[in-house]
Amino acid sequence: MNNFKNLLTLIIIGISTIGFSQENATKIHKGEVLEVIQVNSYTYIRISEKNVEKWIAVPTITAEIGDIYFYKSGMEMPNFKSNELDRTFDSVLFLQTVSKNHEDLKMKPFKHDASVLGKDVPKNSNEKLTITIESISEGISINELMNNKEIYRDKLVKIKGQVTKYNAQIMSKNWVHLQDGTDFNGEFDLTLTTNAEVNVGDIVVFEGKVSIDKDFGAGYFYKIIVENAVLIE
Repeated sequence: MNNFKNLLTLIIIGISTIGFSQENATKIHKGEVLEVIQVNSYTYIRISEKNVEKWIAVPTITAEIGDIYFYKSGMEMPNFKSNELDRTFDSVLFLQTVSKNHEDLKMKPFKHDASVLGKDVPKNSNEKLTITIESISEGISINELMNNKEIYRDKLVKIKGQVTKYNAQIMSKNWVHLQDGTDFNGEFDLTLTTNAEVNVGDIVVFEGKVSIDKDFGAGYFYKIIVENAVLIE
């Protein structure tokens, strides 16, 4: 996700001091896309909702002008400065997800990503972490997987690691990056696709099928990826 999916408790505590306002967590909104700006890990979208224009931001999606999206629950950040764009928005509403299907949102929980606060909480990152996470029984490390790609091709593997990056609902999948502190020739980051929802910073165990030289199109090419991973713990 997240973005956009981290530590709701920290956000609630911080809201009173930082001045954020929160929209009703259950109300479902509808907006038409007027403008799209892509940056690293985020998609900024200017929408028209009941003839009122506003900016929203979600974990990276492919959005086009004229698309209709539904969303609920947001964290409004007034006078938000985007360092990547070198631009200050009057207001940006940060969302966990958006959907073209109204029904998809009805059962989704209310969650936020604390990384947008700029506080000392886990953020989306592909930098190598200084961590040590031991493999579970019958599991393998990222080092072992990267070192033996062909051996594990098309096989199910179990990997334990820390979530370092999360992007929700890209090509109908959630994309998770894991690290466990090991690496092989500088390869330390493992990407997985899953239907599970996790938070950046979580220590998790996934089981999924290893694919080699996977090309999803639209620029999504992976030398190695674990697909359709199931969250075990």
